[in-house]
Amino acid sequence: MTDQLWITGDPDADALLSDDAFALLVGMLLDQQYPMEHAFAGPRKIRDRLGSIDPRAIADADPDAFVTLATTPPAIHRYGRSMAGRVQELARVVVDEYDGDATRIWTAPGADGSAPTGAEVLARLRALPGFGEQKAKIFLALLGKQRGVQPSGWREAAGHYGDEGSRRSIADVTSPESLAEVRAFKKAQKAAAKAANG
Repeated sequence: MTDQLWITGDPDADALLSDDAFALLVGMLLDQQYPMEHAFAGPRKIRDRLGSIDPRAIADADPDAFVTLATTPPAIHRYGRSMAGRVQELARVVVDEYDGDATRIWTAPGADGSAPTGAEVLARLRALPGFGEQKAKIFLALLGKQRGVQPSGWREAAGHYGDEGSRRSIADVTSPESLAEVRAFKKAQKAAAKAANG
C-alpha cells in the first residue's frame, strides 16, 4: 500500500485523494472521457471553491451554484454541467446510505454481519450513481492495490484490473512512468478494438 497516492502529479490534489475517501470516489466518478490526471484533480477544485469536500456540504449545496462552481475555468470536467449533477447525486447517496462516510462502502458489514467480501464491495460500488461495471472494478482494484483495502476475493472481483503488475487503469498509476504505461495500454486497446470492428 502506498501512503501517498500519485495520480495527478499535483502534490496538493494527490494529498487530498490520499487523505479523503470521498475525494477519491469523486475523482473516479469524473474519470471518463477526460484525461485521468485532470479528472482526479477535480475534487481539489471542488474543495478549494466550496471550502469543503464533505459529502454533506456537496449534497446540500444549491444545484445552480454548484454547477457554476464546477464549470468555472478550469472546470472540473469537459462536461462540467452534467458532472456537477452526478457529483451531487453521489454525495447524496453517501450521506443517505453510508451516513456521510464513503469508507463505509467498503467497510460496513455484509448482510450476515461479517466483513464484506470483494464481490459485496463491487456490488455496492456498482450501485453508485455514475459507476458502471468497469468503473466499479477499477475502483476496487485501486482500493486493493494502493489503499490497503483488500476484502476477501477482491482481486477476482476486480477482474483483470486486480492483476498483479498490470498497467491497465488508474489503479496502477503510481508515477509519471506508470501513467505513461497505462496510457500506452489504453491506446493499444482502442486501436485493437478499432481494427476488430473494421
